[in-house]
Amino acid sequence: MSAPFAVGTGFLLSADSAICLTAASLDIWRGERCLFTGLSFELGPGQVAIVTGPNGTGKTTLLRVLAGLAMPTSGTAMWRGTPIHRLPPERRTSVAYQGHMDGLKKELTVLENLTFYRALWAGKEEIAPLMAELGLSGLEQRQVRHLSAGQRRRVALGCMRLRPATLWILDEPLTNLDTGGAELVSQWLETHTTAGGMAVVATHQPERLTRRVSLEIEL
Repeated sequence: MSAPFAVGTGFLLSADSAICLTAASLDIWRGERCLFTGLSFELGPGQVAIVTGPNGTGKTTLLRVLAGLAMPTSGTAMWRGTPIHRLPPERRTSVAYQGHMDGLKKELTVLENLTFYRALWAGKEEIAPLMAELGLSGLEQRQVRHLSAGQRRRVALGCMRLRPATLWILDEPLTNLDTGGAELVSQWLETHTTAGGMAVVATHQPERLTRRVSLEIEL
């Protein structure tokens, strides 16, 4: 098993006081199998890290560690100087994780799902303009169970967008999206990072998210 390969301006920037996300010597094992070892990188405002690699190399596991939802076998993941898994609730709102599963309530309508997540995270963005941007206008009262896979992905991304987070952690956000949907995600990343936000994105389609990439991690 080879060590992960990381390149770009976001790699090893320890002298930069603006660094917010730090991964130091991460080792991750699944049972007796080592997924990767010795992964270190840093990310600051305006930067995007793209994580690539074949299925089974640990992309989802890495993202869950960076979101504080899983523990590495060794090493640390820090958000602004605090281990991510120890962040208090009032600081956890600055980190938004969107997994490859939609995380939607299938029995609720599109509008009910978006309203729920906006209230849960104390978001302030208006829902109607967001639905129009997502191409979901007219589907407000449709139950999520009756949507297509692409429409469900758009609703899930809309729920993530309603969180007032600085760090976006996205696992295969382009799955089931058409060209227009992929372009919208790319535009969101551009707007988010231009405003000082940052993102870590695992994808099999890195060529569709290249405009703001400052670090590439190949597992």
